[in-house]
Amino acid sequence: MPRQTCPTCHRPLNVCYCSALVHISNRIKVLIIQHPLEEKHPFNTGRMAHLCLENSELVVAESLTEAELKQLLKPSSALLYPSLEWLPEVEQIKPGDPQSQQLEQLVVIDANWRKSKKMLHLQPALQQLPRVSFEGALSSNYQIRHSSIPNSLSTIESIVAAMQQLEADKDFNAMLQPFETMIEFQKRIADS
Repeated sequence: MPRQTCPTCHRPLNVCYCSALVHISNRIKVLIIQHPLEEKHPFNTGRMAHLCLENSELVVAESLTEAELKQLLKPSSALLYPSLEWLPEVEQIKPGDPQSQQLEQLVVIDANWRKSKKMLHLQPALQQLPRVSFEGALSSNYQIRHSSIPNSLSTIESIVAAMQQLEADKDFNAMLQPFETMIEFQKRIADS
């Protein structure tokens, strides 16, 4: 008999983090394009972010057609992604800039690094969006899943950092409560 899972977070009931979920209203819509393999991953923080943000949308797809992207993207959208050498030079959105005040949508790719690069290659329209990136040393608390890229953050940590800068009048750090709860559950399981 399969384990019972929570219908909201999709985690087994003994490690459900829903009691720690928060609900934050946000002006800038967060569009999370999630790789299909990430949807089933037990430590899926893209879904967690979607559950916390009132103005968000989660789309599961490795690639989208031009028509689908056109329907999803708002006129003033930006991509949350590092400025890597192979990506085209585009406008950088900085907190406090007039462009950040007009931003309607933040597009986030939820996948591991290899898959996220593939998703960007498959969707050149996303590469052309203005970009929100972070500078300096980054520190992740994602102790239960490791990245192949140094200084990388989980999807939820990235969204929190970006939204905290873009909508500084709100406290998005509360979104990390279910993330910390999930980590704590997994550490307890590993220690037992």
